[in-house]
Amino acid sequence: MEIIHETILEVNINRLKSNFNYLKGKLKDKTKIIAVMKAYAYGHGDIILAKKLEEFGVHALWVADFEEGGHLRKSGIHIPIIIANSGTKSAKKIIENKLDVVIYNFKLLQLYGELNEEICIHIKFNTGMNRYGFNPKEIKLLAKVLLKYPKLKVQSICSHLAATDNPKKDEFTNKQCLIFDAICTAFFQEIGYEVDRHILNTNGVLRFVKNEYEMVRLGIGLYGVADDNHLEQISTLKSVVAQVRNITKGDQIGYNASFVASTDMQIGIIPFGYADGLNRKLSIKNGVVIINNRHCPIIGKISMDSCIVDLRNTATNAGDEVIIFGTENTVLSIAKKLETIPYEIFSTLNRRIKRVYSC
Repeated sequence: MEIIHETILEVNINRLKSNFNYLKGKLKDKTKIIAVMKAYAYGHGDIILAKKLEEFGVHALWVADFEEGGHLRKSGIHIPIIIANSGTKSAKKIIENKLDVVIYNFKLLQLYGELNEEICIHIKFNTGMNRYGFNPKEIKLLAKVLLKYPKLKVQSICSHLAATDNPKKDEFTNKQCLIFDAICTAFFQEIGYEVDRHILNTNGVLRFVKNEYEMVRLGIGLYGVADDNHLEQISTLKSVVAQVRNITKGDQIGYNASFVASTDMQIGIIPFGYADGLNRKLSIKNGVVIINNRHCPIIGKISMDSCIVDLRNTATNAGDEVIIFGTENTVLSIAKKLETIPYEIFSTLNRRIKRVYSC
């Protein structure tokens, strides 16, 4: 396939499969895996990855809203697609596309129940994150209301762990798991039957696998980002050097003339900026790109559609390849530098970046 785009995100399907198999290997054979595909599969492109994960044996996909879910269903995905934030206005589209919904408050329960349609639902409980979910004290009322709507088919109950990646919060995580255990026991007793349970995310599988229950939800680990050397980042973000420029001592560079050359130097202009997902906090030597196996600092302020790098000590020409992130200069290392998380970096990648898939 001829690549005509200057900037591409290369996504390696073999690494995706390897990550999936590694995480799956930590689970019991019967444990069902839900793959989290929110935000355009964390910026990687959802349709191709969803189809591959379906081939690998994923039980279901987890997305944010009905648009993401409908998009995947219309692409030919057959496995369950679970809408985490269904809202109150999208019920018709959810039913049309045969999507599952997460129910996390009584308003949603009543809304979907009164539609009198057969809908697969997943009940979410709050175990301490205090975001979405029914509180434990609401179990009796929840069961009573739920039993009024026999066409709502409960597929699972779930909760969300807040701090599985932080060993300093392990006591809190263990407390969440204990609360979820108690919720499950009480809820099953009230409704008179049992369903699948899930609370673990990627770091939960890596660090709290004893709490896997019947299902787990895997997100960032599938894309190869976690504190585990067996997981490989599946994507490499590449661009090119659009122009090489020689400047002299005292020349000023970029918006606000934020960089002043202390000596004669050579610079490169890269057609990739903050609108593409390059965080402006990487400006003024805080960030680097890799050109011809050398780390080239970003100098000056990052612009909307471009950035400027220091080419000193490199033999670089216009058209040379630029690695913005990859197996070297990883997303995890960039996130630490920015004091943020890899999720933010991936999810802010502009869709105008061409996604290219390889094995």
